[in-house]
Amino acid sequence: MQKFKNEIIQGIPNQLPAKVALDPSVSHAPVRKQILTKDEERLAIANALRYFPAGWHEELAADFLEELRRYGRIYMYRFRPTYAMYARPIEEYPAQSRQAAAIMLMIQNNLDPAVAQHPHELITYGGNGAVFQNWAQYLLTMQYLAKMTEEQTLHMYSGHPMGLFPSSTSAPRVVVTNGMMIPNYSKPDDWERFNALGVTQYGQMTAGSYMYIGPQGIVHGTTITVMNAFRKHLKKGDSSRGKIFLTSGLGGMSGAQPKAGNIASCVTVCAEVNPAAARKRHEQGWVDELHESMQGLIARVKQAIQEEEVVSLAYIGNVVDVWEAFYEQEVFVTVGSDQTSLHNPWSGGYYPVGYSFEEANRMIAEEPEEFKKAVQQSLVRQANAINKHAARGTYFFDYGNAFLLEASRAGADVLAVDGINFKYPSYVQDILGPMCFDYGFGPFRWVCTSGKAEDLRTTDRIALEVMKDLQKEAPEEIKQQLADNIKWIADAEENRLVVGSQARILYADALGRTKIAKAFNDAVQTGQLSAPVVLGRDHHDVSGTDSPYRETSNIYDGSKFTADMAIHNVIGDSFRGATWVSIHNGGGVGWGEVINGGFGMLLDGSAAAEEKLRNMLFFDVNNGIARRAWARNKEAMQAIETELQRSPTLKVTKAELVDTAVLDKLFE
Repeated sequence: MQKFKNEIIQGIPNQLPAKVALDPSVSHAPVRKQILTKDEERLAIANALRYFPAGWHEELAADFLEELRRYGRIYMYRFRPTYAMYARPIEEYPAQSRQAAAIMLMIQNNLDPAVAQHPHELITYGGNGAVFQNWAQYLLTMQYLAKMTEEQTLHMYSGHPMGLFPSSTSAPRVVVTNGMMIPNYSKPDDWERFNALGVTQYGQMTAGSYMYIGPQGIVHGTTITVMNAFRKHLKKGDSSRGKIFLTSGLGGMSGAQPKAGNIASCVTVCAEVNPAAARKRHEQGWVDELHESMQGLIARVKQAIQEEEVVSLAYIGNVVDVWEAFYEQEVFVTVGSDQTSLHNPWSGGYYPVGYSFEEANRMIAEEPEEFKKAVQQSLVRQANAINKHAARGTYFFDYGNAFLLEASRAGADVLAVDGINFKYPSYVQDILGPMCFDYGFGPFRWVCTSGKAEDLRTTDRIALEVMKDLQKEAPEEIKQQLADNIKWIADAEENRLVVGSQARILYADALGRTKIAKAFNDAVQTGQLSAPVVLGRDHHDVSGTDSPYRETSNIYDGSKFTADMAIHNVIGDSFRGATWVSIHNGGGVGWGEVINGGFGMLLDGSAAAEEKLRNMLFFDVNNGIARRAWARNKEAMQAIETELQRSPTLKVTKAELVDTAVLDKLFE
């Protein structure tokens, strides 16, 4: 343990490490396309060398140029630490501030090979969701956190630790920005260029904000979504058992879909082109069966339908082939979606039908324009097949991965009659928006910094008790949300959701989050919990994200393309008690398509932590409800009225509803 502490405190090593070979035992990021000019390559090398003493520059310059030309990025592999990367108990981190130690724990969890998609490229999920751009940034950041006092704040510029600045005990310990571009420089190729130069990065939603807890987060969101998709589609009293949920993607976050389908009690068919990713999920127990033969898959699916099974089936192959074959073989798909990383369509987020995984990866690096054409042709084919299924009664929804957006850009038949909107809804428009976000329900999560399963078990029990108490007097409109989350927590341990840190997620509103958080803080203070708890959430929430094709797709007053809410969220959280805050460009739907803010908060059992959680969690949720109510969302208008009656110090500007007859008369 002392060796680990010494290496953290040291930061950049005193001796130049030897060059290392690429480790074949872990998944690596796809090779990025060569986009830099010779002058820009020169600049990228100079930028990378800034981290190191001049005496090392000649050797490192050649090494970094080789990396840049071979992989499209400079990762600085030789500086990757040799110690095991995982979330250690908080007491094992060398730190002057317990808050800083908690952040170190969360960073290491994001880079744990059991959690991260491409750990050696510092990518947590989504193909490009990075914690840092290179290993020098990691080493310096951990060193800063080890030395930080509670009167300093570390400012992170897209993975680069700009430094420790004097602040106060009430200020955030870390402020994170990722991909904050001047608006006219936020196109996909801008990310490729500026990331290759080493001056910005794609932080996804919870990768670059150190709040990823493995696939559990998306398991919960997918479970809630799929359960309600079936509720919307099936006749009252009909069961989802034996009904097909067809989707794609088993890498990163999308790998959670089979587990979610099992919890939602349906037959999940999930296609994955990367055999290693499919086998990894099978080995981890996240998917029940692997199938490589289409004929075998169809036979198995028909059996599952006939016997009304609950089972998850992974098909190693392209989902386009599945959509087409199921149509030809008259396999009825009740619910369909897609969760490939189409926010990153040209760099491995989506693989075109008709090409092997290896051939597609070669094309990404060597024939990027041909690859782009193949992706767009594949999207058109996929959309055509989905349209045929929809005509038979399939309920298809966009799962916020930019599928419909990129399909429309490819010329696929996915637009509504008006030529502007999509013919299929976003899952937020149909499900999470009106049923969850507008009422303040969103992905509240926590991590037990002791690393002990018994502490997580205690937090599960506490959260369950709080929700059951709330359920007794809950208004009718949120009883289903509470019931779903009570069942989720009651079954959480049995469903074996933990990967990496001892973490949990559930959907709760402002009242629920505050009560659960206070109960956790009390449990730390009394010793029921052996160590502090980190609170956080996915940015995919009520108030943190402005995303016109996902989180705010059910905002209909014309403001869904604005980002004021996300900016107010991160600023407001920062002075109300957050331990760290983050603001990102890109999220899960694409560079330039979204702005999202997040936070982390340490509950250490103190009175100060209790005051912070009350102030911050209240604002973190109600900021979004107020905006949604101003947009005239009826569910949010109900929710804000309830909060106004409960909280006398809250005052918001309320929308007066306009009689449509007034407008009809004006524009007749």
